[in-house]
Amino acid sequence: MARIAVIGAGMGAMSAAARLAVAGHRVTVYERSQSYGGSLGRHTRDGFAFDTGPGLLHLPAVYRDLFVKTGKEPLERCVTLTQVDPASRHVFADGTDVSLPNASRAGTVAALDAALGGGAGGSWGAFLDRARDAWDRSRRPLLEEPLRPDWQVLGRDPYPAPVRRRLLRPALRAGTVAEIGSWELADPRLAAVLDGYALSYGLDPRRAPASAALLPYMEETFGSWYVSGGMRALAQAVYERCLARKVEFVFGAEVARVLEKDGRAAGVELTDGTVAEAAHVVLGARPRPGLTHAQELWRDGDVTVQPRAEGSGPTGRFLVLLSLRGARPAGAAHRTLVHPADRTAEQEAVFGGRLAADPTVTVLRPDDPSTRPDDAHEAVTLTATVAPHGPVDWTDEAVRTRYADTLIDVAGAAVPGLRERVLRMEVRTPAETEAETGAEGGAVPAPALAGAAGGFLHAGNRTRLPGLLLAGGWAHPGGGPAHAGMSGALVAGIVVEGDGFRGSQ
Repeated sequence: MARIAVIGAGMGAMSAAARLAVAGHRVTVYERSQSYGGSLGRHTRDGFAFDTGPGLLHLPAVYRDLFVKTGKEPLERCVTLTQVDPASRHVFADGTDVSLPNASRAGTVAALDAALGGGAGGSWGAFLDRARDAWDRSRRPLLEEPLRPDWQVLGRDPYPAPVRRRLLRPALRAGTVAEIGSWELADPRLAAVLDGYALSYGLDPRRAPASAALLPYMEETFGSWYVSGGMRALAQAVYERCLARKVEFVFGAEVARVLEKDGRAAGVELTDGTVAEAAHVVLGARPRPGLTHAQELWRDGDVTVQPRAEGSGPTGRFLVLLSLRGARPAGAAHRTLVHPADRTAEQEAVFGGRLAADPTVTVLRPDDPSTRPDDAHEAVTLTATVAPHGPVDWTDEAVRTRYADTLIDVAGAAVPGLRERVLRMEVRTPAETEAETGAEGGAVPAPALAGAAGGFLHAGNRTRLPGLLLAGGWAHPGGGPAHAGMSGALVAGIVVEGDGFRGSQ
């Protein structure tokens, strides 16, 4: 049995902590804030409650596996999961409106054909077939294994883009999300749907590799799930599982540096001078300079992982939390995306460090009594992907208010009479994210993607300092609750099984 220090209490860190404790290790988690869960926050006021991070869970199998491996009580006994149906509603600038069913390929194809016509459903279905091929080719090395020393194999894009033959000119294949939309989907509304997936993960469709097709494929294949009580309830369940397995938590404890002895990690030193020795250290937060004496800490083995591709980020999230008078209409979609008329203008603004005049807005309207004081009111969250704090001064009250008004105006296309129903509006920006999580600029990590010569991969779980491992959204396989949970499983496997660990079988 070894002592293990975990830095941070996000989902990846807690997933690793629970698994390591079950394996017989003594695990202590050091968290700089006063609570657990990382980005899975919850804001409550006057009977209204809102998620302040992701609002839906994808790939719930990640957390089902965690709960099976760490105890007899399965996930569904700890939280209530419900598939949202429709999975998403899309409102386009030309007034077209389509609702896509949850985890039903045939239903999605039929809905797109009925709403958009012109064989739109068939085009989307053919695209998902190619996305499935990309999933089959990259799933294991991208998601289920620690980042391989020969990570360059992930530098090749697994998406089998069809060849576009041109008279007297070289043939072309789509290499980015935007090119898939333009060349393979053709209908600009279908392209907007695909762009919306990329943008919601903080990816620039113009630069994100075609392998980002995995993101809609995963959602449409494995479904979109709502956790009753919000995603914070999932974080609480993982935290309580950690406590049940004797994981110790120390809150308000910021780690100043990782201790090193004989060329390996040997514990942590807190900012108050407290020293805690450990045989292994798991870093569940974004690596930062000065944390260790090792140079190029967050590189895998002796192989350099390419820096993130130019123009690929970072981005943050801008949220408007609306307490509304009036009941939630029966049959209202849980998630609606309102797409802009000019997607390119939005992308140029967001990834150029400016405010988009007409952003893509996601409207979340959970049918959950715990989100509202009574059935005569409704809690609605508006979200847009934005530039991080720094390029935009998100502490400027005038900027915050003006942009919140922009989101409300856009969301009116999905919720008629929205502005007139507002009792209270509260705003959360990348500035709040930075203050609460420590992520520079309030940036939110995107999932790892194959292709682009490795430019969209994250740091490997192993580091150049033996005994120090990386978990969470800033490590392989990247951001989002499911991916963070995967990183925790990979780190635990490396500690328990050693360098020979190759991931799930």
